[in-house]
Amino acid sequence: MTGIRVSLGTAVALELSDVRADVLPTTAYLMVGDRCQRDCAFCAQARSSTARADALSRVTWPWYDEAAVLDALARTADSSRVRRVCFQATASPGAVEEVARVASALRAIADLPVSASVWLTSLAEVGALLAAGVNRVGLSLDAASPVVYRAVKGGDLDVAWAFLATAAQRHPGRIATHLIVGLGESEREMVAAIQRAHDLGVTVGLFAFTPVRGTALAHRPPPAIEHYRRMQVARYLIVHGHDVRFRFDDAGRLVGFGVAEEELGDLLADGGAFRTSGCPDCNRPYYNERPGGVMYNYARPLTAAEAAQELALVQTPDV
Repeated sequence: MTGIRVSLGTAVALELSDVRADVLPTTAYLMVGDRCQRDCAFCAQARSSTARADALSRVTWPWYDEAAVLDALARTADSSRVRRVCFQATASPGAVEEVARVASALRAIADLPVSASVWLTSLAEVGALLAAGVNRVGLSLDAASPVVYRAVKGGDLDVAWAFLATAAQRHPGRIATHLIVGLGESEREMVAAIQRAHDLGVTVGLFAFTPVRGTALAHRPPPAIEHYRRMQVARYLIVHGHDVRFRFDDAGRLVGFGVAEEELGDLLADGGAFRTSGCPDCNRPYYNERPGGVMYNYARPLTAAEAAQELALVQTPDV
């Protein structure tokens, strides 16, 4: 039997599990690869992590028969219950080839767009995934500053940016990245990274740092919700092309959006800025959250009251 790891929420959405879930994923998340050879300090799959082997962030990924998963995806594609498939691949031998193989098999039986978040080191690998049927390749930066990147991921952020830029130029509209808020960067650095990626034509998704037991950063606290909300609003304004003039204090904290308070309220009234960001139809339920806890990324539309509550957290002395 050939198996593949599936996020628990995805298993519920595909009717492979009867665990109760109050919000279902609109993207099916599949994990490929063995224990990662890289050693990112925040990641449960990192080389030195002692976190459980079936974990990524707060999500567990049980094994299922690959054929059963593909069949379930084909059925749910017809119902539109799942509208995208996303592969999460560790940096391990054969993982890139495995993503390409399964993506190709999936595209042969289901008309679903496919994303893949993979550690790649060459444009040839990017091209191979796109040729196999992946629509959007995620090259995750994670860290917004060179100092933080070196500390939590190892290596040179300038090299990572150069590869991201080259891939985006070669394959316009088909490259994505993720940035993690709360690893030690300033708000100025995070906003600059979001703007830079957007200017390259790269899809930008935001995560909140989530401490995971067994990782090197297990004891670091998650970002304050007000801090994360400011970064979400900055990303929303940038991605939607609003002409804003961000203002920062001497510590690099965002203190102004350059938009009148009433106008900012109108722009954010529907709560869209506070929903999960990234590829279309990606909602990642409870990836950064605990049920009943702080909701960093809403996996569903916000109520008017929720949107007003979150907007109140981003009001600054000088908007």
